[in-house]
Amino acid sequence: MTFQPPKPPARPGRVNLWRYARLFRQDILSAQPARLYRAWMAEFRTPFFRSYLCNDPALVDLVLKERPDDFPKSDRIREGLAPLLGNSVFVTNGETWKRQRRIIDPAFEGGRLKDTFPAMWDAGCSAVDRLAARATGDPVEIEAETSHVAADVIFRTLFSIPIENDTASAVFAKFKAHQRAQPVLNLGAVLPLPKWVPRFHSRETKRTARDIRALITALTTERMARIRAGDAPDDLATKIMTTRDPVTGDTFQTEEMVDQVAIFFLAGHETSASALAWALYLLAMHPEWQDRVAREATEVIDPEKIYFSTVGKLRVSRDVFRESLRLYPPVPMMVREATCPERFRDRDVKPGAQIVLSPWHQHRHERLWDRPDAFDPSRFATENGKSCLRNAYMPFSAGQRVCTGAGFAMVEGPLLLSMLVRAYRFDLVPDRPAMPVAHLTVRGKDGIWLKITPR
Repeated sequence: MTFQPPKPPARPGRVNLWRYARLFRQDILSAQPARLYRAWMAEFRTPFFRSYLCNDPALVDLVLKERPDDFPKSDRIREGLAPLLGNSVFVTNGETWKRQRRIIDPAFEGGRLKDTFPAMWDAGCSAVDRLAARATGDPVEIEAETSHVAADVIFRTLFSIPIENDTASAVFAKFKAHQRAQPVLNLGAVLPLPKWVPRFHSRETKRTARDIRALITALTTERMARIRAGDAPDDLATKIMTTRDPVTGDTFQTEEMVDQVAIFFLAGHETSASALAWALYLLAMHPEWQDRVAREATEVIDPEKIYFSTVGKLRVSRDVFRESLRLYPPVPMMVREATCPERFRDRDVKPGAQIVLSPWHQHRHERLWDRPDAFDPSRFATENGKSCLRNAYMPFSAGQRVCTGAGFAMVEGPLLLSMLVRAYRFDLVPDRPAMPVAHLTVRGKDGIWLKITPR
């Protein structure tokens, strides 16, 4: 039996700002009206600011690709995440951001991805072994398992330590607590408060952020010492910490590196865990595609030795993962800010207006995609799919601010998906359907439950 992938209900009718804020706190996605799945642009007016959600591919290209410096990241994004991320590349703008990217980007170039591949493979093998005890046919909350393996990948590739390492395990636990504190839902993200007004982050948000940064500081300080001693492993942390800005000649100091590690974990772990969990759920809904992924993985993957070139042969798994990212983009919305007067679709946009770009709505846009709410990995071989892939697909953003780990994610995701489906069958739990909600990333409202059995 084929099911339609779950989609949250849209907001019924108009609501005032305070009602919207309450709905937004419960779920970013269902707080939005249904018309956004057809609109090229929508204007939202409040007593404090104007915002414009843009689905028109031409406007999205203008903001992200053609004139990105005129549309920097909104400070509203920084408000809730500042206690954890500090001045990381995720929230900075201008010359600070450009300097950070000049130092970070070389670590994620193609050649370096090949170097990190064995660590990804080891994390995948550990995940397969770990799931053996859960493969009894009883319901399993799969997001917890994908979070575990995604964290393992981050620590193995970044610091050459497995998730079983005491510090890595502690960071993993603290990040889960930080997510539960809903840090992005901060008063400063809704109201244009002056900088001198306290942001009133919750006690739990501040406590978990402080604990995470202390643990990352210890890892970073230790790595700095090993770099000076000449015995540091050749992993992503060492590469980033020893790369000099080609313009200034500077490297990251410990505090700034802590900021970057925090966003690597938040972005790399949270988004990968979300994408992998939804991919497994979609395969459980569509067993014919699950069998295709399993057959491909069995034919392509040598369990005794893995080569980087193998990833290029995982074509079915890649398309499944790509389609999962379309239906459930881990980061559902991005916010930019207009810095000069604009004219969008015959409407005046004043400086300071918030420009919202929504992968969630553009990926399901009824005037762009054929059968936008259906799961169909083969769509990318069609003319419509190819066109939308070029013009209406942005799970990693686009332009100069495209996620630096996009290539990393498109190696990690198909590989882990293939390794897991090669070893196990994943089936739905009929009385526990998943429903997506978004606070920081798109997750299951009550988890994502599946039954796991050995193949």
